[in-house]
Amino acid sequence: LESSLLTQPWASVCFGESSFLAKAFFGDTGYILLISDLSSVWYENADIQVVGQRSKELNKRLTVHVSSFLHRLRNLMCPLLEGQPGTTTSFSCHHMASGLSLHVKSELSGLPFYWDFHCCPAPVEMVSRHLVRPLIRMSLALQYQVKELTSLLLQKDAEIEDYRESETALSRGRLRTELFQEKMFQQNFMAEVRSSAS
Repeated sequence: LESSLLTQPWASVCFGESSFLAKAFFGDTGYILLISDLSSVWYENADIQVVGQRSKELNKRLTVHVSSFLHRLRNLMCPLLEGQPGTTTSFSCHHMASGLSLHVKSELSGLPFYWDFHCCPAPVEMVSRHLVRPLIRMSLALQYQVKELTSLLLQKDAEIEDYRESETALSRGRLRTELFQEKMFQQNFMAEVRSSAS
């Protein structure tokens, strides 16, 4: 399940007043959920036995196969992770000393359907594999991209300056641009990042 989770994208979700990043994978034999508030990371890896036992505890009036519960959970969580939560489903979360509990209330076959995700703190290796390493790789890729774009802008400025020196006039004055100042651009960008973070 965890190897399948690696291929799933992170999504921004809200439960009440709290915002989280979350990703999940639901298979035929269980599910795995990873959720973070960027201060802590929690997860639950539930196999078919756990799902079967919990479904009996939470939904005594429902007698459906465990695979139906997993299918229903997938249908509830996937739209949420895609930014389109169902109107008949409600989510709430509770912080506990042992982790994070995510409560789901919906319907199945015309009857109330309840589910609790019992998430415990994720191990360091899991956090590194799913969050830290991908973020570092993306940061390095973006740094390389910025470097390439900066180099391209400086080349374009040199090309434009050469045209100006040869007294080539712009047909439209509004297209005139100032020379790209790399240091000034970086300072302004960092100032905007700090103000948005605060």
